[in-house]
Amino acid sequence: MRIPNTFKHISRSRRAYLTFGLAVILLLSVNVFSNVVFKSMQLDLTEEQLFTLSEGTKSILGAIDEPITLQLYFTKALGEGNPDHSRYFTRVRELLERYTEVAAGKLRLDLFDAAPFSESEDRAVTYGLTGVPFNEAGDLGYFGIVGTNSTDDIQAIPYFSLERENFLEYDLTKLIHRLANPNKKVIGLISSFSIGGAGTVPNRDAPRWPAIDQIREFFDVQALPVYVDKIPDEIDALVIIHPRGIDPYALYAIDQFVLRGGRVLLFVDSLFESGPKLGPGFTGAGRSQFDRLLNGWGVSLVPHAVAGDMGTARRVRIRHEGRIAVVDYVAWLTLSSANFDTQDVVTSDIKTINVGTAGILEPLGTKGITVTPLISTSPRAMPVEARRLSANANLVELFRTFKPQNKPLMLASRSTGQIKTVFPKGPPAAKEKSKDGADTATTREHLTESKSPINVIVVADVDMLHDEFWADIREDQGRNTLVPNANNVDFVINALDNLTGSDALIGLRGRANSTRPFFYIQDLRREAERKFRQKERQLQQRLAQVRGEMETLAEQKLSEGKVGTSEAEKTKINEVRREMVSVRKELRQVQRALRRDLDHLDGLVKFLNIAAIPLILVIGVIAAASYRRRRVRQPQRV
Repeated sequence: MRIPNTFKHISRSRRAYLTFGLAVILLLSVNVFSNVVFKSMQLDLTEEQLFTLSEGTKSILGAIDEPITLQLYFTKALGEGNPDHSRYFTRVRELLERYTEVAAGKLRLDLFDAAPFSESEDRAVTYGLTGVPFNEAGDLGYFGIVGTNSTDDIQAIPYFSLERENFLEYDLTKLIHRLANPNKKVIGLISSFSIGGAGTVPNRDAPRWPAIDQIREFFDVQALPVYVDKIPDEIDALVIIHPRGIDPYALYAIDQFVLRGGRVLLFVDSLFESGPKLGPGFTGAGRSQFDRLLNGWGVSLVPHAVAGDMGTARRVRIRHEGRIAVVDYVAWLTLSSANFDTQDVVTSDIKTINVGTAGILEPLGTKGITVTPLISTSPRAMPVEARRLSANANLVELFRTFKPQNKPLMLASRSTGQIKTVFPKGPPAAKEKSKDGADTATTREHLTESKSPINVIVVADVDMLHDEFWADIREDQGRNTLVPNANNVDFVINALDNLTGSDALIGLRGRANSTRPFFYIQDLRREAERKFRQKERQLQQRLAQVRGEMETLAEQKLSEGKVGTSEAEKTKINEVRREMVSVRKELRQVQRALRRDLDHLDGLVKFLNIAAIPLILVIGVIAAASYRRRRVRQPQRV
């Protein structure tokens, strides 16, 4: 580069300082210019696109009819004492500012510093926000949001828990959706046990399952008795959970509800185990009893069998032969996107679902009915007899004898098409008129076939609704927070959204709640463990045989009344003892070999995660620099 004459008198060191100063000025200028011109442009490089608004959020914000006001309360002193709160507040504020831009004037955001003894704190308390201590004096800090609409409806997030940061967009959009759509769809709930709380089943009082609380946030849930003889007209969809003991009048009412265009989400099970005590092999209320209607919808529940799957089995800790062992429980499954129908709106955005001793669904091939699998096992599956999963089930033996059939099993399905009634002779004989004088199913028009194509979703597992399968209880700032670890309830709400005609929130659920398992590593571990279990069994059988020989020799000696021991007997005893020691040593070697193989795999994964990529980058930089240096040294041809 040629230096202009005006700069030739400047020394090289001064030119370096001048160049550095100009570079700093240029950098600041570019930053200021970019901050002004490109302020509205954003680039989200996170894998889950955590900082990019989903299409569902944009749809909800764009559909706001009446103005909505959001009041974000944050105590600055809370953030000064805890940087995580300050960082999280910045993210919440920036996300809400983006919301206001997309809502085009229909959404207003107000910020309040809820300092102790301030009017803002009084308003936060009035709205029911949760305060947490942040200093030794016991002063309370607030970090929550309140939303109001034009009809004075109020929705709030009492406290932004750090544990739910991954669900931030979902929680905020849900709040706005409920303000923009205050009239909830009505869901009828029929269950043979009190999953919905006291009053769901007559003479049975039980706490409501958290899954039902989650559903009630979006829908108006009305509990219907198992002896209902008419589905109320205001019901938009039915949720039927583990039907047992439902009388013919209720079956007929459900049949006619579907024929009239009603939608149903049905949960059945071959082995419902989520009773008073939850654990592997606990036999609860047994098999669902709904075959008549289920078969009428083109599906059957395989009797006396549950779905076992080596490819998606969950790791559980059990006591095996007097010690704690970790084994893949092939009847408890963790299902991922590879197990879902990604073309169906209900399951397209679901990441993980946990199921326990799920039943198996099979299509009946009924003419006019299309049965589409929504959730399936991996091909490494097989039916397992339900009786093998009793209270004292041997999970190690179940794992050891498992033989995959290379065919996926269907766990959830959607039935569509035209159907006929399962009551071709008409309604059951009329029973007494209800006490309130309302008409019964037997007094209405009897339909023999569906007026329009049906839409029924069937799930072959009830245990998946129990919070033990999809959530953790964590303590944050002295409060218990329900933190989902799987998308079980998201799937249920997605299904109800779809069945009732509202799909806006479906794309939001479970966006940042996925695990990234190393499937190849898992397969290697499982195969190594299978070999270990087989070898372990052989050695334990041999060890038991050797011990039996020792006991036989002792009993024989005792029965013969011998005091001393002959040389032949000593030789035999020593041989048996040496064999016992040898077998025990070999067993320990097999156990160490398994541990060594697993440690090797673990070390390989850690190396790839921590060191491999930096090494590749360093090697790449060195190679690029070497190549450039060789290019510079090469003489240029004229």
